[in-house]
Amino acid sequence: MTRVLVTGAGGPAGVAVIRSLQRRGDVEVYAADMDRWASAIYLVPPERRRLVPAGRAPEFVDVVRALCRDDGIDVLYPTVDVELPRLAAARDDLAADGTLLASPTLGTIETCLDKLALARACARTVRVPRTELVGTPEAISGWDFPVIVKPRRGAGSRGVRTVFTAAELDAVHAEEDLLVQEMLPGDEYSVDVLAGPDGQVIAAVPRARLRVDSGVAVAGVTVRDDELVATASAVARAVGLTSVANVQLKRDADGTPALLEVNPRFPGAMPLTIAAGVDMPSLTLDAVLGRPVPERVDFAEIANVRYLEDVFLPVDEVLPAPDGTHVPGGAHAGADAGGA
Repeated sequence: MTRVLVTGAGGPAGVAVIRSLQRRGDVEVYAADMDRWASAIYLVPPERRRLVPAGRAPEFVDVVRALCRDDGIDVLYPTVDVELPRLAAARDDLAADGTLLASPTLGTIETCLDKLALARACARTVRVPRTELVGTPEAISGWDFPVIVKPRRGAGSRGVRTVFTAAELDAVHAEEDLLVQEMLPGDEYSVDVLAGPDGQVIAAVPRARLRVDSGVAVAGVTVRDDELVATASAVARAVGLTSVANVQLKRDADGTPALLEVNPRFPGAMPLTIAAGVDMPSLTLDAVLGRPVPERVDFAEIANVRYLEDVFLPVDEVLPAPDGTHVPGGAHAGADAGGA
C-alpha cells in the first residue's frame, strides 16, 4: 500500500484529492489541516487524521516533515497556496526522508503566484492582457477604461476591483504592490492541466463556471474547445509545469483566449474534471512514483451542480483543540469542564 498525506483537508481541493485517492485500492490516505473542524479530515479513519500549524507558521514545514517520517508517507499532496512554495523549497529534504512531493517545482510555483512574473513569462507564447505594476511609469497612461486592479500576489478574487477612470487609477497607491491590467470582455474559463515529470501535457480540461459561491464553482460544465486546450497547454509549457495546475483564461474582444492567472495546485472544482474522465490526482500519484501514465487522456463534456454534504461521527472522534480541550459531550466533557 502507498501512504499519501493530503494537507488542506478543509478546502474543496483537499476533499477532491482525498476522495479520488480513496477510490484506489492501493492507497492509504492520511488527511491534515490546521483546523480540527476541517471536513475531509473525517473522511479518513481516526488513526490517519492529523493537525498541523498554519501554512505561514515558522514550524509548519518541520511539523509536516516529522509527520511524514513518523507515518511513513510516500507521497505528499499540498492543496493550499501558502503551503506550496514552502514545501517545494523542502522537496529534497522530504525526498531524503522518503517522501515525494506531488506539486510543481518551486520555480513554477513562484512564477505562477507572482502575476507580473507570470504575465512576462507567457507574453511571447499566448495572448496576455497588458499588465503593469502600479507606481511605475508604464502604468500611468495608455489605458482603455475600465481596467482591473488586482494584488500582484494572492489567490482568488480577493482585492480585485474595477477602475473606471484615469483619475481613479491615479488614486491607487503603489505601496500595496498592485497590478493594473487590461479588462477583457469575453467569457472566462478554467482549464485544469496535468503535465508529466518531463513537462509533456497529458490532459487539459476546459470548464466554464456557471455559478460561483464564495469563490468556489457550484455549477459548471466541461467544454470541448481546441483553442482553449492549446492555449492552456502552451501556458503550462511556458511555466515549466510538471504536475497539476489550473489555468484561467478569458476571451478578448476578438474572441482570442488570453491568460488571466495560473493556480499551481489542484483546484476546488476538480471533481468535475475527474467525472469527465481525467482523474488528475490518481494520475499524478502514478507519475510521481515513476509508474507508466498515458501520453494523452481525453475528456467528455459533462455538467455538474454541487450541494453541501454532512459527515457524521462519534463525539469522541472529534480531534481536540491545540490546547487539548474537547467538544462538549462525550467521554472527555467532564474533565474539560472541571468535573462540573
